[in-house]
Amino acid sequence: MLSIEPVVGDVINKLVNVTLLEAAYKIWQQYENESFPGSTNVDPYALFAFDATWSLIQSLQQLCLTTTNSSSSCISILNSSFCFDRRFLNDNSFFNTVTTTGFLGVSGPIHFSVNVTDRINGTYYLVQNVQPSVNGSDYIPVLDWSDPDDWTTYTKANVIVWPGTSLVTPTGNAQPSGVRLRIGVIAIYPFTIVTNVTDEFGNSTIKFIGYVPDLIDRLESNMGFIPEIMLAPSNKTYDALIQAVADGDYDMLVGDVTITASRSKIVDFSDSIFDNSLSIIVRRTANASPDLLGFLAPFSFKLWLTLLGVAIYGGIIICLLERKGNEAFQDRSIISSGAMSVWFSVGTILGYGADFHVATAAGRLFTIGLYMLSLILVATYTANLASDLTISKSQSVISGIDDIRKGKIPFGRIGIVVGSAVEQYYLREISDENRNYYSLKSQKEIYSKLLSGVIDAAISDTGLLQYATNQLYCNLTIVGEDFDKSAYGIVMPQQWLYKQDLDVNIISLQESGAIDNLTTIWFETSNCPDPSVISTSMGIEAMGGLFIIFEAISVLSLLLFLWTQRLSIKDYLLTSACRKKPSAQPDA
Repeated sequence: MLSIEPVVGDVINKLVNVTLLEAAYKIWQQYENESFPGSTNVDPYALFAFDATWSLIQSLQQLCLTTTNSSSSCISILNSSFCFDRRFLNDNSFFNTVTTTGFLGVSGPIHFSVNVTDRINGTYYLVQNVQPSVNGSDYIPVLDWSDPDDWTTYTKANVIVWPGTSLVTPTGNAQPSGVRLRIGVIAIYPFTIVTNVTDEFGNSTIKFIGYVPDLIDRLESNMGFIPEIMLAPSNKTYDALIQAVADGDYDMLVGDVTITASRSKIVDFSDSIFDNSLSIIVRRTANASPDLLGFLAPFSFKLWLTLLGVAIYGGIIICLLERKGNEAFQDRSIISSGAMSVWFSVGTILGYGADFHVATAAGRLFTIGLYMLSLILVATYTANLASDLTISKSQSVISGIDDIRKGKIPFGRIGIVVGSAVEQYYLREISDENRNYYSLKSQKEIYSKLLSGVIDAAISDTGLLQYATNQLYCNLTIVGEDFDKSAYGIVMPQQWLYKQDLDVNIISLQESGAIDNLTTIWFETSNCPDPSVISTSMGIEAMGGLFIIFEAISVLSLLLFLWTQRLSIKDYLLTSACRKKPSAQPDA
């Protein structure tokens, strides 16, 4: 890498005003010594600024000498309340004086001309070679230039190190400026969208919009070629289009063409114009049918039985520990005491306690154990229940490429576009060269066959599927992580004359963020609802079993109440019957 910058004359052994320079350094050190960096470290732009200032001083001095006999001062100013309206009265004379004043400055000879905005001599430049070093990069002078001389080798020139740490001078590359290029494009959303535009006279013309036309426009602006856009036939496979480039039908083919080793044997590819990978697309599945007893799923059947046993065991222990020392158990039968103990155990495990407190030290210690059990069980149950109910809302038949390999979907119901890089991947990685998939002719057929139920899944490029599921087909979705990372490249004939210049300009677009901007414009918008923000609230069906059990407990509670109050109810009914019985009265 080379850099060029202006320098002062003494850097390339040209004449400068050493006396003036030393006087300036002396004044600098006298009035502001702390800012003086040393004579070898003064920035050349500071010396240029000094010469510019000194030129104004010399010109003003010369102007005042020529206006000594004038009635007005040589530096008269037209005053105004607004500072920008103040004007130097002798501006024309001063300008003429500047153009005729010449002197030897600290950067070199200073002289100006009426028709030239810069100095007309004393201009020097230095070319430096940027070379890697231990501390980063060093700038090594290799060429110098002075007016009227041409570029010459710097007197202390070193060997030039070219990019790649090569000492061999690189050769120039051809540029397609003004050259007409036949550029093939593939009609596929959103890379190339074909539209018909009708003007005010009713004339219809075809217009291309999308990621690819925008990219071609930027390359045309930077490289200067004349594009001749040619729409590729829709009945040709990707492999056939690549062969057409090799046969010379196109100078470039721009589209969703994946760079592969097999294709690189017959054509060349540019640097990446789009980062690609593969994904799986399926139909959106309806929410799974809720299980009425789904709220029991967080714990296994054995664990529920264990909890029941622990509750009964806890009741027995509480009864043994508290029956004699706790007033709540006094004057109660063994059955009543046991029921109260089990009630205490269950209430504590559920985290809500009971309507009496333990009184003994042993009882309190055992209650701590129940509290610890409650803390872990309630937290675990809550977390597992939330997870199970959320997952059950939407489940696909497959979750990724591994399920495809395992045959969870019949291979004959997996769609693959024939003649594409996806087909090569499928044959190589999944079917061991067995063409057992459902053959598709185009990308668009993926969506139609999925929606009609002909296939259950398809593999295709992630970018295309994201656009389709975000913009066009909201009832289709991508499942699993993407895989088989790759890239799209511009296809060109092998040893194409302009390949190097094309790659340089593509890299320039990447570094400037233009490629990322195109990706944002054409791929990162959505007309479909984001499934990640759809409400995860549960319907009554998912908790139906819980309400059924609650109702059953309610009925049992009422029956128990009726049983315990059976004598009171019987007395009430008999009393009511007696009151309603009419008293017998004899006839008069």
